[in-house]
Amino acid sequence: MPAKPKPKRIAKPAPPSEFALPRDPTPTYQPNTFFTTAKASERYSAIADGGGWPTLPSNARIGPGSKGALVATLRLRLSIEGDFTGPTDETTWDASLSDAVKHYQERLGLRQTGIVSGATLKALNVPAAVRLKQLASSAQRLAGVNFAFDDRYVVVNIPSASVEAVENGSVVKRYIAIVGDPDHPSPEVQAKVAAVNLNPTWTVPTSIIKKEIIPKMRTDPGYLSRAKIRILDGRGVALDPTAVDWNSDSAANYTLRQDSGAGNSLGAIRINMPNKYAVYMHDTPTKRLFGADYRFLSHGCVRVSGVYDLAEWLLEGTEEGSWSVANMKAHIATGKHEDIALAKPVPVIWVYLTGWASADGTVHFRDDVYGIDTVGDEAKQARVETP
Repeated sequence: MPAKPKPKRIAKPAPPSEFALPRDPTPTYQPNTFFTTAKASERYSAIADGGGWPTLPSNARIGPGSKGALVATLRLRLSIEGDFTGPTDETTWDASLSDAVKHYQERLGLRQTGIVSGATLKALNVPAAVRLKQLASSAQRLAGVNFAFDDRYVVVNIPSASVEAVENGSVVKRYIAIVGDPDHPSPEVQAKVAAVNLNPTWTVPTSIIKKEIIPKMRTDPGYLSRAKIRILDGRGVALDPTAVDWNSDSAANYTLRQDSGAGNSLGAIRINMPNKYAVYMHDTPTKRLFGADYRFLSHGCVRVSGVYDLAEWLLEGTEEGSWSVANMKAHIATGKHEDIALAKPVPVIWVYLTGWASADGTVHFRDDVYGIDTVGDEAKQARVETP
């Protein structure tokens, strides 16, 4: 008797992301962001000094149809930050409360579901003192920054893991990004985008050679060949990987360069922005990671989900002709390398803002993934140590 065929396994769909790009055309970083953020920190200082706000049970799920004391608590919680302006003692859900939750979610880069659970609930329970610390720390990082704003510029907010193309004071394009992980953080940097590189090669940083390539080659001698990474001496002559002593750090004395192509770590496009940190924005062959909620995964550079679209915007007005997305893809398909200079360099700034305020007073927050918000820590420690 023939064996019964095994039932096919149906893959479970991935859960929807709890995070989303805001639709607000207001840039994260504007000429007045330092002042609006400093002013917001004063407001949150008053909230913290007044006792902060109430918290909700960690397992709560509140939304349309909910009734009871938790609804009243949510009304009060949202009113303290200004998201809700209705009565705070009512215990039934209504449309105005849905709108207030959605407004709160947008300020924190969350999907606007109008339902309190998961990431939204976790954010609501962050103490007012922490929000104050985020605003004050962000304002401190912005103090003294002298960025050359232009009619067109690019902003990368590292905690948001997003990229904004700004034109005439408004965000015209906003992209999901992957930024540096906590062990390889993306730096705060100012530069100018000078060119777009099609079919770029990738020169492996010395730190990656030491920490990753050398250990891999000790256990997997074929790794470089499969990754299409060549070893070049000081004259640019390719060496046989077997001629290198992988039991020492001597490989760090050579140039390791990955050829352009489908497996290149930079993908098909690099946004060239010369700076002292040697970081840039680029494509990636691993695009599935853009769908993750946690996008702090790179070695410091910024991978852009819509890099073709961003490159097209940057290349507007080039004398070489129309570098549309379609034209760039056609050229990339030939496998030829091309460096396309911008008609006019575009200023770019990477900032680390975990809390900031827009010109209209709207306050935004993101997680301090790198753990560098420290304003107020010294005073707190001094109070603890005082006998």
